[in-house]
Amino acid sequence: MAPSENIPAAESVREEDPILDSVRHTLAVEARGLAALCEAVDGPLGSAIKRATRLIEAARGRVIVTGMGKSGHIGRKLAATLASTGTPALFLHAAEASHGDLGMVTPDDVLLAISWSGETAELGDIVHYAGRFAVPLLAMTSNAESTLGRAADVVLTLPRVEEACPNGLAPTTSTLMQLALGDALALALLERRGFSASDFRVFHPGGKLGARLLKVADLMHEADSVPLVAIGTPMSEALIEITGKRFGCCGVVDAQGQLVGIITDGDLRRHMSVDLLPRLVEQVMTNSPLVIAPADLASSALGQMSRLQITVLFVVSAGQPVGILHIHDLLRAGVI
Repeated sequence: MAPSENIPAAESVREEDPILDSVRHTLAVEARGLAALCEAVDGPLGSAIKRATRLIEAARGRVIVTGMGKSGHIGRKLAATLASTGTPALFLHAAEASHGDLGMVTPDDVLLAISWSGETAELGDIVHYAGRFAVPLLAMTSNAESTLGRAADVVLTLPRVEEACPNGLAPTTSTLMQLALGDALALALLERRGFSASDFRVFHPGGKLGARLLKVADLMHEADSVPLVAIGTPMSEALIEITGKRFGCCGVVDAQGQLVGIITDGDLRRHMSVDLLPRLVEQVMTNSPLVIAPADLASSALGQMSRLQITVLFVVSAGQPVGILHIHDLLRAGVI
């Protein structure tokens, strides 16, 4: 066969298998549920979402999310998402509420009750409490005419759709829609509050999310830890600064304190000779060193180091060195 002859690309072949057929059916049914939910936003559900958003924004307290069973699990996740994106929230177990936990709900809060049928018995005491003490009540349900729907100030009515379960029993499509609408509500609130990546980091100091949002200022070495010499300094003194500060380099500043150069081990190798020590630092340094700002993301510093194959960056503010950052600082903090 000649090298230039076209070879048809291999086509993906759909494998007929009972397990994969079941998976495809589940995903297709759940996708139809999400499509129906998205379409519903252009109708009465959209108006209800706007009213719910304004109620939450006006509240001086928290969003108290409650539910039972699978709806309770969705509610717990929604409360966590709200809290981590700038809307104070907590989860109240519907069964525990009747045994003292209602005491954590105040008139300054907003209650969000999740129940697909709207007839969850365990929500009865919560609904009564909300009415008695004028606590705003939001309902997420598929039945606006249910007990929960009629009691609520705002009803987020989910479209009735087929469950993916072949028996039509296990909550699948319904819980996915609850989860999706909860996420959408949380992110709409996030955008209206102007919640930024910096705000997000305040609530996520640990793990990879926290590491991704660390600033250079959080990790840099400062003050006397920064290896610096002035223009006019002999290399004999610069070498003491380099070895004493253990960064393998030193910065060179002018009379105004501006960073004008850097001396690295590469510069030392290039200028190695018998007359190196009496030379002045400006004769050896590399001009206009690469720098980064304190407010830059640490991940940006790591990207710059990796791209340029360097291990340190001086941190400058208004041209003056305020710190130094080593690649080991980034790796120790989990910035990858």
